[in-house]
Amino acid sequence: KFPEGDFIHTTDFGRDGGVLDKVSGKAATQQWSSLMTKMEPLEAAVAAMPTAALRFDVGAVLTAGQFLPNFASTNPLENLKLTKPFSNIVDSAGVKDKFTRNWLDLLCFCLSGLPASGTITAEMGLMLGEFYEPGCVMDCPKGGANGIIDALVRGIEKRGGSIYTKAHVDEIMIDNGKATGIKLSKGGKTIKANKAVISNLSVWDLFNSGIVDNAAFPESFVKDRKATPVGKSFMHLHIGFEATREEIDKLQAHYMYIDDWERGVEAEDNAALISIPSVHDDSLAPAGHGVLHIYTPATEDFTKWENIERGSKEYDQLKEERSKYLWYVLEKIIPDIRTRARIVQVGTPLTHQRFLRRYRGSYGPAIVAGKDEPFPFPRTPVDGLLLCGDSCFPGIGVPAVAGSGILAANSVDLSSVKPQLELLENLKR
Repeated sequence: KFPEGDFIHTTDFGRDGGVLDKVSGKAATQQWSSLMTKMEPLEAAVAAMPTAALRFDVGAVLTAGQFLPNFASTNPLENLKLTKPFSNIVDSAGVKDKFTRNWLDLLCFCLSGLPASGTITAEMGLMLGEFYEPGCVMDCPKGGANGIIDALVRGIEKRGGSIYTKAHVDEIMIDNGKATGIKLSKGGKTIKANKAVISNLSVWDLFNSGIVDNAAFPESFVKDRKATPVGKSFMHLHIGFEATREEIDKLQAHYMYIDDWERGVEAEDNAALISIPSVHDDSLAPAGHGVLHIYTPATEDFTKWENIERGSKEYDQLKEERSKYLWYVLEKIIPDIRTRARIVQVGTPLTHQRFLRRYRGSYGPAIVAGKDEPFPFPRTPVDGLLLCGDSCFPGIGVPAVAGSGILAANSVDLSSVKPQLELLENLKR
C-alpha cells in the first residue's frame, strides 16, 4: 500500500506489465533491467564463497580454499564494490526513476535498518537476485516462530547440546586472559567452558552491562566497540482477531505500507510492515480467528521512552499514543479491526529492552557502508571468547546473524575443520 496505489508484489515487479511498468512506465523497467545486469557479477561473487566455508585460522586453506577457483571468473575490481553502499550500484546503473529508488530504499531499510546509501552492497547481492528469481516465493514456517525454535532445539540436542531456560548469565568468567566459562544469575551456578564461550550479546550489552571485565580487553578495543552507532527501535501490535476462513483468504500474508516517500523510509510514523500468518497457517489461532503482527521498521526513537517506568500510568498512556499510527495503518487493510480484536498486545522499545535484553531496545548497529568501520569478525583479544549476532559480520537481519553464528562456531579451534568439511559436502548435494 503505497502513495501510488495498492499493488501485489511478485517477481515480475520490474518486468513488462509488472508494478514498476504500471507506475513509472518503460523507461523505469529499462533502468531496472540495467540494475539487475549490474548486480549479476556481484551476486556471483557473493555466491562464490559460501559463508559456511569461512573461518579465521589456517583451517581456511581446506574449507575456503576449495572455493577459490570460483573467483577465477569474477572481476576483482567488481568485487571491491561489495563493501560499498548499494546506492553506488543504483547510481552506476542509471536508475533515476523516483519510485524505483524509493522502493529500493525501503527494501534496504527492511533488511539493514538503513536506506540504500547506508546498506552494504554485499547484503543486497545476497538477497536481490534470489528475491526476483522467477517463481521465487516467501516461506512462512508452519507453527509460526515456535516452529523455527523447535527445529533449532532439535538440532542442538541431536548434536549433544543442552539448552538452559530462565538461566540469565551474570558473568562471563575470564582468568589469565582466557574465557573459562559463565556464571548464572540464579544461584550463582557456574558452567565451565571446554573450548570457548560464544556470546551473542549486542556490543553495548556486552561492554556496558558488567557481564565481562572490560579491563581484560585493550582500552582502545572497548572504546571503539562502545562507540558503535546505535540503531532505533520498534513499535508493535500483536493482535488475535475474529475472522472466518473466507475473510482471511481475501487477505495477503504480508503488507508493506508507506505514507509519504518524501519524508524518507526512516521517518517516524511513515512506514509499517504487516504479517498475517493465519493466511497460510490455520494452526496459529482457534477456528474463526486469525493472528497478525504490525510494526514500525526500526523508526522509533528510544529517547521518549528512556525515563518512563514500565507499568506506570505514563507508560500506558505513551503505549496508547505511540500505537495509534499502527491502528491507523491496520484499519486501511481491515477497517473494523478494533471491533474484531480479541487479544491486543502492544510492544515498545522497553519491551525490546526487557525481553530481548537489547540496549535501548535497538534493532542493532547503524553502521553506514563506506563511512563507518565495518562489522567486526568473531574473535576478540580475550582467548576463548568469540562473538556472534548482529554486532558482528555480516551484520543485521536473520540471514546475516545466522551467518555470524556459523563463523563463530567455525572459529573456536581446528577441531571443527572436519565437521565443517562434512557440512560443506552435504550442502553441495
